[in-house]
Amino acid sequence: MTARIDRLRASLEEPLLVTNPMNVYYLFGFKSSNAALLVEPDRVRLFTDFRYAEAARAIDGVHFEETRRALLWDLADRLSGPVGFEADHVSYSGWETLGSGSTQPVPRRGLVERLRAVKDEQELTAIRQACEVTDRMFDRLAGERFVGRTERDVAWTIEQLFHDEGAHAVAFESIVASGPNAARPHARATDREIRPGETVVIDTGCVIDGYSSDYTRTFVTGSVDGVVKEAYAVVLAAQQAALDTIRAGIAGVDADAAARKVVDETAFAGMFGHGLGHGLGLEVHEAPRMSTESTDTLAAGNVVTVEPGVYLEGRAGIRIEDNVVVADGGIDNMTGLRKDLVTVG
Repeated sequence: MTARIDRLRASLEEPLLVTNPMNVYYLFGFKSSNAALLVEPDRVRLFTDFRYAEAARAIDGVHFEETRRALLWDLADRLSGPVGFEADHVSYSGWETLGSGSTQPVPRRGLVERLRAVKDEQELTAIRQACEVTDRMFDRLAGERFVGRTERDVAWTIEQLFHDEGAHAVAFESIVASGPNAARPHARATDREIRPGETVVIDTGCVIDGYSSDYTRTFVTGSVDGVVKEAYAVVLAAQQAALDTIRAGIAGVDADAAARKVVDETAFAGMFGHGLGHGLGLEVHEAPRMSTESTDTLAAGNVVTVEPGVYLEGRAGIRIEDNVVVADGGIDNMTGLRKDLVTVG
């Protein structure tokens, strides 16, 4: 934690008030719905109310100050002078509150998030373990019955399998999308009954020690036509093109372009409508991004998803997603799952 604070201090022009709960947790391992850290040149102060006071006093390396429950109102009276604040987290009314006393709020963006984007060995170990659990869960899921069950029922089975395999939690609400629902990239599991001859997109992940995995695999429930098989082959080729391209120093937009070029040179041009992938860590979606709109450059130690897709409106969908560590010479793929088209019953 001290190393993280030192790296953060090196980027500051004034004391920084950290209010994003995930950033507070990253910097000092403190979980609370109502806390803030003030990172100053010579100390770090932790502010929270009575409900979390006992836990806060146990945190090493910070000076704890108990506040009223109205945290920003309290800090407006307590702080003074220029203070950076997390502009992507504090609301407009929060900014007004913080500036109502003698504090001069200075908007800052992405200072902690840039640190979080590059994982240390402890973080990589946790993500790797989450991937190993996800590998085992998918292996078992492929042996489950799909046809005749609802998407929601399969999603519940996924949660049970994760629990059986040692996951600490599911990372997000699992996507189980069959038939025409699979054509919606962010579909939610419904009461639709899965039928023979369909694609079923499964997008899920688990948490180990606070860090997440995020996989997608596409199954088929029996025989499917040639268009679906062709689409699957195109998505697999697009993903491989991206995996071959990704390395430290490449722009996120260029990584995305490597996969998109493969899709757009086929009959499925225009059917890959979302970005190639995103950072993964304490949150399922974090920096860096790989998309047509990305302004990020990948760095060694980033963990990213690589998830191209093709979506046949009203009919079917295909997405394949791996989790990889960016390195100077390429990637370390933490995903051990097979990627051929698997038929489930």
